[in-house]
Amino acid sequence: MEFDQLIRQLERRLKDPLPGKDAHLKMSPQPVDMRRFEPVLPENHRKSGVLILFYPGEMGSFFPLIKRPEYPGFHSGQVAFPGGKMEEGDLNIIQTALREAEEEVGINRREVQILGKLSDLYIPTSNFLVSPVIGFLEKRPDLIPEEKEVFRIIQTNLQFLLKPEVRKQKVLEFGPALKLDTPYFEIDGEVVWGATAMILSELIQILDLGQE
Repeated sequence: MEFDQLIRQLERRLKDPLPGKDAHLKMSPQPVDMRRFEPVLPENHRKSGVLILFYPGEMGSFFPLIKRPEYPGFHSGQVAFPGGKMEEGDLNIIQTALREAEEEVGINRREVQILGKLSDLYIPTSNFLVSPVIGFLEKRPDLIPEEKEVFRIIQTNLQFLLKPEVRKQKVLEFGPALKLDTPYFEIDGEVVWGATAMILSELIQILDLGQE
């Protein structure tokens, strides 16, 4: 898909009703934690914004994923979109996503053009409500990982992601008491699962539905 075509298609599709839960379930670990889809969230939930940032490259349209470093916490070593928790100085969740992406991968937030948002997704284990913001840059950025928060940056080709063989499934073990039959995307040798895979599932679905 040509970059200009992708941007036009996203502009149209983001104005329509989003698939939300239907798309999220396709890449949700089994058994499904239905707390993700409760209509009323815990009062103490925290807000988080992530940025799906498209830019053109020689081989099509790209967006960055990041691999977190190993640390004591829920999302240690996982692959995610640039992003993080909302802070008091953020006017809205779009500002959160832009600020965090600038901090984590070195983009200039003022150059990002915002297209819209995908469906919010609640993560029960960390009590975050994640809002995926979609934006684009007109040229390829020089991405610089923030050493403390980003182990590596994965520049992901959208056309590669749309290939069915990229979707796989295996059992992930989290100690003796928890095993999850987990669909995932294999991207650049990494297992991309959980909330990131569920968000990617919705992105793929709206692109497929609107394909010309």
